[in-house]
Amino acid sequence: MSSERQPENPASGGAGKHAWFSQDRLGMFIHWGLYALGARHEWLKNREELTDDHYQRYFDNFDPDLYDPKEWARRARLAGMKYVVVTTKHHEGFCLWDSKVTDYKATNTPCGKDLLTPLVDAFRAEGLKIGFYYSLLDWHHPDFPIDVHHPLRNHPDAKALNAGRNIANYAAYMREQVRELLTGFGRIDIIWFDFSYPGREYRGLPGKGRADWESERLVDLVRELQPEIIVNNRLDLPPGNLPDVTTPEQYTPRVAPAIASQGVLWEACHTFSGSWGYHRDEDTWKSPEQIIQLLIDSVALGGNLLMNVGPTGRGTLDARAISALEVYQNWMAVNGRSIYGAGPSCYPVPAGCRYTQRGNRLYLHVYNWPYRHIHIEGLADRIAYAQFLHDASEVHWLSHTKDVDSNIGVTVPEGMITLELPVRRPDVTVPVIEIVLKA
Repeated sequence: MSSERQPENPASGGAGKHAWFSQDRLGMFIHWGLYALGARHEWLKNREELTDDHYQRYFDNFDPDLYDPKEWARRARLAGMKYVVVTTKHHEGFCLWDSKVTDYKATNTPCGKDLLTPLVDAFRAEGLKIGFYYSLLDWHHPDFPIDVHHPLRNHPDAKALNAGRNIANYAAYMREQVRELLTGFGRIDIIWFDFSYPGREYRGLPGKGRADWESERLVDLVRELQPEIIVNNRLDLPPGNLPDVTTPEQYTPRVAPAIASQGVLWEACHTFSGSWGYHRDEDTWKSPEQIIQLLIDSVALGGNLLMNVGPTGRGTLDARAISALEVYQNWMAVNGRSIYGAGPSCYPVPAGCRYTQRGNRLYLHVYNWPYRHIHIEGLADRIAYAQFLHDASEVHWLSHTKDVDSNIGVTVPEGMITLELPVRRPDVTVPVIEIVLKA
């Protein structure tokens, strides 16, 4: 069966039809739906245990009159992003496209139009690949059984309300929607399912996993419709059915992820703030250094970064999101070649730094700016040239010398070299030194 396929050379970062993924390294995640009007987290229906009747106010007032997907796509391209993943349907069940199997969609709101097609067209026009997020959860669908994550989980009659709900009907509904998404918008490069929780029982209400989603059947459909597509790891597929990509969320792995000791393609997903959807009052936005270091940390371990924006209810990116995207724009404009097509290095990295490597180019990302010197192991007699990446200004280095006055000179042990740096850190969020290795 097609769901039993294995990823292509995952330890080396992908090959063949998925090779683009590890080349591109940085993507844009977009969480957008009715929750943007609530403006207090994309899980607000769950967190506040809202009924469908209460949540209907957002559907009845959804009218993103300033929606300009061309502007979103332009900003993604300028930020150095190479692909996009957009929430076609999040856990609330609302669909951005004109689905034929539900009325709970953008075309039936005051907006009155399909919002997904113009987004796909806009991002393609900017040269970005297209990914669709599709939630396995659906808090609006009448056949989705109440469980630990459902807004009605604490309803006194939750078990009774489940009596008439048939998860098989819901699984069939999902397949029809996935069929629409993978036949109505041209080539789709990624499908990002979210998420499984088979062990999460709550008050006698079971969690959900592969048996509920009919995951293998769903993956077979995906492979049939889009053979080239990348499928993520959140379907709870049985052992042996390795996903195309593993997706750690809101943390940077200490070591590269693996399944059964086998390296896998992977991609960390993060938010600029503490919320995926638009959150007006949320105030834990990451610093420029954190934003850049998340990307470097991922690539240094052989992974990608999918960085999220949550547009407003009027369809705009707010000033905080734009400022965060501009951090990437400014840094990637001069340091992008330490990211695109780069990956881990086998050389021991100095403290307070990260390496990425592409061929004979070794990129030293300096997190903690030292006073004048960085001491590097493993590169004695290996360096042909060194320069700052942002301006191509030369960086000198010292090699081991026996005759050094230890009071006023820099002692370089055998087997090491020492880079000589300016006292003041260059005006770059994270400075990068490009080291050209001898052939």
